[in-house]
Amino acid sequence: MGSSRSDVVDEPIDPDTGPAPPARHGPWRGQGPVVGVVAVGGALGATARYGASLLWPTPSSAFPWTILLVNVVGCAVIGVFLVLITEMWTAHRLVRPFFGTGVLGGFTTFSTYAVDFTRLIQDGRIAIAFGYLLGTLVMAMAAVWAAVVATRRVLGGHGGTGGHGRDTGGPGRDTGGYGDGTGRHGRGTGGRAAR
Repeated sequence: MGSSRSDVVDEPIDPDTGPAPPARHGPWRGQGPVVGVVAVGGALGATARYGASLLWPTPSSAFPWTILLVNVVGCAVIGVFLVLITEMWTAHRLVRPFFGTGVLGGFTTFSTYAVDFTRLIQDGRIAIAFGYLLGTLVMAMAAVWAAVVATRRVLGGHGGTGGHGRDTGGPGRDTGGYGDGTGRHGRGTGGRAAR
């Protein structure tokens, strides 16, 4: 009944990653550099958010427009960033943790969003609180989607399939499939040239 270790298929959890490379020793290997760049990026992102709150302060009894704007703008930047690093070029392994997890994770703030929601509830502004709760989620998701679509359109359709196997490349560009440029039965490379 139980599954033995030999029955388990060793597949990556994240479809964007391949199998783990063999362990190597050195200062730029392992998780140390990843943790470091996430920390530095997070400090930069949180500082930028703090700067936004200084530029557009929100009184305690007011609607939290600054945090709403920060979260929506941060999500739009995430959409642009993910198209660039997954469909346009292969980024260094530390770029995604630095900018995506660190900078944008520090800039966007769903914890403050939750505190603002709670504050609105405590102030008796129930309808506004739930509007903020739902509105932030909808606008954040819409911002990611719109940014992805706009980025693909601005970049001329490169990688416009999101790596789902169609040939979006053009002459001399095979983005997946059997290597014949049709993209049939393949995941594709998400717009990166297979060279």
